[in-house]
Formats: sequence, structure tokens, C-alpha cells
Amino acid sequence: MGKASPETLLVCEHCDTVYRRRALVRGEVARCALCGAELERHHILSVNAMLALILTAAIVFVQANMWPIVTLGLSGQHSSTTLWGVILAMWHEHSQVVSVLVAATLFFFPLLKMSMLGWLLWFARAGRRAPGFVPLMVALHKLGPWTMSEVFVLGALVAIVKAHAYFEVTADPGIYAYAALTLLITVFAGVDLRQLWDEDLEARA
Repeated sequence: MGKASPETLLVCEHCDTVYRRRALVRGEVARCALCGAELERHHILSVNAMLALILTAAIVFVQANMWPIVTLGLSGQHSSTTLWGVILAMWHEHSQVVSVLVAATLFFFPLLKMSMLGWLLWFARAGRRAPGFVPLMVALHKLGPWTMSEVFVLGALVAIVKAHAYFEVTADPGIYAYAALTLLITVFAGVDLRQLWDEDLEARA
């Protein structure tokens, strides 16, 4: 009886059941018959497409942090602010814990995630694994739940609607950039990064 190569096998991460891998069609997801955990999903995006998506997200991320997110007007006076203006204002108003959480989940964690993905995909594009591949993949897995741009966009929209009763409120380009960034992150969240573990990366690029 011949031995199957590792590339032809799938192992459930939850119950260690081993399956023989088969090609999936568009939209199909392979699940463990024993515990129901997701084993693999059809790869919608190639490595090149994922790298282009990350570069696009990085450009939008820079714009979202440079442009004002909202302008408030009262009695003919107007004041606009960026995300970092909000974070610094909260810090000076003795809300240091909240300001640190906002800075971490809206700036540092997304920036770290995009940097690590860009690094991994740049090498994957050449059919090679990047230096530090394993710890970076583990870090990406743990970092996933801590990027909360979508929560910020929804919260900002609710705040704009409520503040409209007291001020002249204008949504600035920064909030639209964050909305676009949320869409890009949502698209990327549907990508199965486990394909980067495959050795034959060049064939997928």
C-alpha cells in the first residue's frame, strides 16, 4: 500500500482526523465529518491578488489616518479632527485607557497585520516562505480578532447622527476612507491564509 504525500492529506486542527484532499469548486468549504470544523475552503484569490489587496488596504489606511474624520460647527465656528486628534483628546481628558485601546485596535494592530501579511505575501509571490514564517502566521491568527475598524465606523456614524441634534456635523474624507478600509478587511477576512502553508506556492501565484 503506497504512502500518501503530506500535500494530499488534510488534518483537522480540532480532532486530528485525517482526510484525503480533493480539489474544491468555487464557494465550497471542506468540513470535518467528525467535529464539523472547517478544514479548507476554495482559494478565491491568488497570492498576487492578495498582495494587491494588502497594498490597496495600506494606501487607504494612510489616507484614513491623515484625513479629518469629522467637522463640528457651532455658532459659525468649525473644528475638524483626525483619528489621532480624537485619541490625543481622550488622553488629555483623563481617558488614557480608552485612548490606548483605540490606538491599538484602530492603528497599531491593523498596521502590524498589514505589514506581516505584506511580508509573507511578497515572499510567497516568489514561491518561497518568508523569514519568520511560522511565528508570523501564529501572530496573524492571534491578531485577527483585535482589528476593529468596522466597530469604529459604525460607532462614528452613530455619533455623527446623534451629534447632529446639537452641532453642524459634516462627515469628512477620513471616515469614508475608514469605511473603504472596513470593506477591504471584510473581503480579506474571507480569504483562507492556510494556503500559505502549502509548499507549492509558485503554482498558485
